[in-house]
Amino acid sequence: MAKRKLTTRIIGMKEFRQNMSKLIEEARKKNIHFVVMRHTEVVANVTPPTKKSQKLDQLALEIAEAREQVKRGEVYTEEEVAKELGIEL
Repeated sequence: MAKRKLTTRIIGMKEFRQNMSKLIEEARKKNIHFVVMRHTEVVANVTPPTKKSQKLDQLALEIAEAREQVKRGEVYTEEEVAKELGIEL
């Protein structure tokens, strides 16, 4: 599958405020980077997430869950892991 080219659009703050949800969805679906301006100053960037950033976000969630499991005592001993994997220590 070919990667879609990222397009950049400059919009005003008023348009962004009035259409925020629609613009965020459009950024994601159509691979558009919005630069939000107030007069001549950039005040925000809306960029669609990359697959890499999504994977990193998922990994962060999994690490957080693993840490919670350790706090709750939901851990395996080295012997239990070896037995499950069918290896000798």
